[in-house]
Amino acid sequence: MAEFRPVLVLLGVVVVTVLLIYGMSRMLSVRPPALEVTPFSGGLPPAQHAFSRFHVRWYTVTMVFLAFDMEMVFMYPWTLVVSRVGPAAVIEMFTFLAILLAGVVYAWREGALQWT
Repeated sequence: MAEFRPVLVLLGVVVVTVLLIYGMSRMLSVRPPALEVTPFSGGLPPAQHAFSRFHVRWYTVTMVFLAFDMEMVFMYPWTLVVSRVGPAAVIEMFTFLAILLAGVVYAWREGALQWT
């Protein structure tokens, strides 16, 4: 245990130093009033709190958007190499598009894209 004493002392010094610096930062910081730091949205005051919850359907729409965004990320390089690779590249891309379409059809069938 004696051989670990310098390491423990160093660890203790580091922890105390970090806590002191953090505490001094909290005590000496100057914060503006809350009304001065509200988000700027075209000059209008915010309609709701920044931490308010979104409706659960927004997450589904976000996932569909990301799926089609990834589609574009994969389609652009595909267009550059499709002539060199040949029919295999076309088959792979249409398989990828079919998987995406199956996901959208599933979301549509489950009513995830309906707002009422």
